[in-house]
Amino acid sequence: MAHTIKEKAKLLARVRRIRGQAEAVERALEAELGCGDILMLVASMRGAINGLTAELIEDHIRHHVVNPDADPDADRARGAAELIDVVRTYLK
Repeated sequence: MAHTIKEKAKLLARVRRIRGQAEAVERALEAELGCGDILMLVASMRGAINGLTAELIEDHIRHHVVNPDADPDADRARGAAELIDVVRTYLK
C-alpha cells in the first residue's frame, strides 16, 4: 500500500513508542507495582494503539475508498469526512 510506505517512518515511530509502553508495563509487573499504576500504563498503551488504528483507517479511507478533500461529488466527500470523524471519535 503506497500510503503506508509514504508514511512508513511516522508509523514505525508510533509502533516503537507502543513497544516502549508495553515494555514499561512488563517492567511494572515485574517490579510488582500497584494495580493503579499498571492500569494507567495499560490505558496509555491502549490510547496509543487506538491512535495508530485511527490513523491507519483514515489513510485507508482516503486512499482506497474516497478522499473527501478531492472527490468532486459533494455527498460522497461529506460522507467520507463524516466516516473519518466517527472513526476518530470512536477510537479516542
